[in-house]
Amino acid sequence: MNCFQKEIVISEKTRGFHLVTEEVLRQIPELRNFSAGIFFLFIQHTSASLSINENADPDVRHDMESYFNRSVPENAPYFEHMTEGSDDMPSHIKSSLLGSSISIPVTNGRLNLGTWQGIYLCEHRNRGGRRHLVATIMGERTHK
Repeated sequence: MNCFQKEIVISEKTRGFHLVTEEVLRQIPELRNFSAGIFFLFIQHTSASLSINENADPDVRHDMESYFNRSVPENAPYFEHMTEGSDDMPSHIKSSLLGSSISIPVTNGRLNLGTWQGIYLCEHRNRGGRRHLVATIMGERTHK
């Protein structure tokens, strides 16, 4: 069993759900060195999250954002944590609901995602900035 780990940065995104599969893969060319294993991706923030979902129709990303904005509204009178703005506490709740990490099987040097699956960066802040992620691959290296 081999292990590889690397910190990567995702460019600043607007608030919403963003397909970042290719941006992640560009920064992890080492993936092709693994014949089988698991790819873990962890976001080092409490106001953004990661998810795997639809990679084809952008309406899905729009609908996800609409749903979470209705479910966890800004300026709710019961929120006390407002130090960093009205989007701050809702972003923490959304992040907890969706999660800070994902895991994907690795097969023959590639992520073994389903046909319609992609990695989402779920940006819950109006101005979240660049996001830092830790990518870890555990598995069998390709023999050459």
